[in-house]
Amino acid sequence: MTAKKFKCAVIQLHPKPMQMEANFQRAKTFIQQAATEGAELAVLPEYCLTSWVPKEPHFADAADDRTYLAKFCELAKECNINIVPGTFVEKHVSPDEENGKEMLYNVAYFISNTGDVLGSYTKKNLWHTERGLLEAAGHNPHSVIDTPLGKVGLLICWDLAFPEAFRALITQGANIIIIPTFWTLKDLDVATFSRYPDSEAIFLQSIVVSRAYENVAAIIFSNAGGHEGSGFAGLSQITMPLVGPIAKANGTDEQMVIGEIDLQLLEDAEDSYKIRADLAQPDYHYAVTSKI
Repeated sequence: MTAKKFKCAVIQLHPKPMQMEANFQRAKTFIQQAATEGAELAVLPEYCLTSWVPKEPHFADAADDRTYLAKFCELAKECNINIVPGTFVEKHVSPDEENGKEMLYNVAYFISNTGDVLGSYTKKNLWHTERGLLEAAGHNPHSVIDTPLGKVGLLICWDLAFPEAFRALITQGANIIIIPTFWTLKDLDVATFSRYPDSEAIFLQSIVVSRAYENVAAIIFSNAGGHEGSGFAGLSQITMPLVGPIAKANGTDEQMVIGEIDLQLLEDAEDSYKIRADLAQPDYHYAVTSKI
C-alpha cells in the first residue's frame, strides 16, 4: 500500500423521515464545512435521506428518484471532496426473474472528488426487519474500489457482524473499509432490550475496533444520530489498528467529527501482525470462498 495521510469527515446525520431535500441540505452544509477544514473524504450514514421508515407509504417510491445521487456528484466536484453519501434504496429488475420482477436493494456509492461514481456496493447481509422489503445481494462477490485515497471496500450496517465480508475485501487489497450504518440501541427484540439495554452500544464499541485490528485496516463507521434517549446509538468513528479510534462522535446527537487517517499505521501494524501476509499464503488454512 502507498502510505498517505488524509482527513476524513464522518457525519452522524439525523435523517428526518422522508424529508429528503431537508436531509440533503443538512448533509450538504456538513460536507461544505468538511471541505473547508481540509477533509478529502466525507461519509454519511445509511438511509441518510429517508431514514428507515419502511411503513411510510412513499418509502419504496423514493427508489425511483436518482436526483440526489447526481446532486452528491455535483457537490463532490464543487467542494473537491470524495463522498460516500450513505445509502439509497433502489429498484432494479432481477436478472433471475423471467417476468422482469422489480426488486428493492440497499446501495452505497463511492463518489470521487471530480464528481465521478467510482464504484458501488449492494448490501448482502440484511437486518431482520429489512428482509420483508429488500433483497440481498446474494452471492455477488465483494469488490474493491480504486480511489484517489487508496483501495476502498464498502460495507453496510449489519455486514459489520460478518468477518467474512472484511476478509473478502482485504484479500483484494482494501486498506480502507467504509460502513454507512443505521444501527439503533433498540434493534434487539423488546424482551431482550429490556434486560440488556446497553447491549448494542457494547457491541459497536468492541466490534469496530476489533475489525480494524484483525484486518489491519482503517474502519470508517458512520451511524445515524438522534436525540439521546430516542434509541439512536451514534458511536460514529474512524478507527485504526494500534491506536483505536482517532475520531469519535460525542454522544448520539447529529454532529460531524474529522480525523486524520495515516495509512502508515497500517504498514506498521502489518509489520507486527503479518495478518495480510498470512492470508496471502497458498497453504493458508482458512479458505476464503469465492461466494463471499
